[in-house]
This record gives sequence, structure tokens and C-alpha cells, in this order.
Amino acid sequence: MKSVYIDANVLIAAFRGEEQVALKALRVLDDPSLKLVISDYLRLEVLPKPTFHRRQEEIDFMQEIFDGADENINTSPELTRRAIEFASKYDMSPIDALHIGAAAVAGVDELVTMEKPTKPICRVKEVKVVSIHSDSESTQ
Repeated sequence: MKSVYIDANVLIAAFRGEEQVALKALRVLDDPSLKLVISDYLRLEVLPKPTFHRRQEEIDFMQEIFDGADENINTSPELTRRAIEFASKYDMSPIDALHIGAAAVAGVDELVTMEKPTKPICRVKEVKVVSIHSDSESTQ
């Protein structure tokens, strides 16, 4: 079974994306051959806004994904250290670096994102990153 860390934009696209985009994201989330790995940072990125705006259906969707995940990576000094290294090496945003750090700590087979393949997160060499942004799926 392949272990996959899901970027927040995949969850957001699955719930709020246009039909074609949502279908791409849902194909990943619904794939029974994947071991889904999440983190505290994923929760932090996708739950506060719908909670603040009282979008209960979106909260329920996200919570269902979290409850069904196979593994949760908690924050740790090791994760933070690795995230700082990734952010410094690849000039990526702090939250993307935390996701890559969590994926690295978990030792996942790949991180799946909706980012364009030209974004810094997709240049990471230490973790296999798969972008499902366009029709032609791109990997590092």
C-alpha cells in the first residue's frame, strides 16, 4: 500500500473546486490503495476558515477525511527543524515547508498537491511530490 501525504489544497479542491478539479482531488482521496497520512498542520490550514464562517458541511467533510486517515503526524522539534531546512533550501512558504517536513518525518511514498509543477514545493528532492494541477500529472 502506497503512503501519501495530502496537501491542504487537495482537500480544499475536493470540497470547493470546480467539477473537474474536484474530481481529480476526490480520485486521490477515494483511492483504496493509498494509505492517507495527515498532520496537525493540515488541520490548521483547512479547519479555521470554515469554522469561523460556520460552514458546517465543509467542516464535516474535512473531519471525515481526518477521521479516515491512516496516520497523523504530530508536530515535533524534528519536524520543525526539517521544515526550516526545506523552506531555506527551496524558498517555499512556511506552511508548505511544514507539510513537506511532515511528509518527510512520516517517510511517505509521495506528497500529492494541487500546486503548479513550477512552485517551490514541487522542486523538493527529498520527498517525491506529485502535482495533480494539470491534466498531465507531473512529478519531481
